[in-house]
Amino acid sequence: MELKIFIVLFCALFTGGHSLKCYECSGEMGFCESKNVTCTGTATCASQTTVHFTGGTVFKMQSKGCTMTENCVGTSVNNGVTRTVTSTQCCNTDLCNSVDAPDSSNSPNGKQCYYCDGKSCFNKLNCLGDEDRCLKATATVGSVSETVKGCASKSVCDATSQMNADYMSFTCCQGNLCNGAKSITQNLLFLLWPLFFFILIH
Repeated sequence: MELKIFIVLFCALFTGGHSLKCYECSGEMGFCESKNVTCTGTATCASQTTVHFTGGTVFKMQSKGCTMTENCVGTSVNNGVTRTVTSTQCCNTDLCNSVDAPDSSNSPNGKQCYYCDGKSCFNKLNCLGDEDRCLKATATVGSVSETVKGCASKSVCDATSQMNADYMSFTCCQGNLCNGAKSITQNLLFLLWPLFFFILIH
């Protein structure tokens, strides 16, 4: 009986304190040289693929490493001119993140949102993949208010809801074309949109 109790306690001690070993790398697809790292705490292994579309140009990034379970979500944001999509796969065994996360869907999902093209915000955009929300981002620079609109996934909206500040705000809604059609000219925010969301999802 004592031996059984010892074995149970021994297993609980060492399995409970075991930290995962994961592959870690970051770089352009095909140029991500992995090394092994030991995660801390309750982190899990993750593999992430980020695809950025601008016009006819497609740029893919790959990253692997340790992350918390709550970060194991995909993101997608689309302003009609650029689109950034991230897919993430997580797993819980040593070195299980060797496989690249697959690209997300580029198929229309039936939802539409307004977007701005630098001249007008009356344009209608067909949302793709898991972009199930309409997004409106507004930044105030001095006395000028600049706005960007488009489609986004729920995960992007959840993240941006924590980032509202005096000079910048984000709102998301679920109905078709619910992000308003008011025409607003935009310059700085329109140009910085791809960079901002690339930072957000990383």
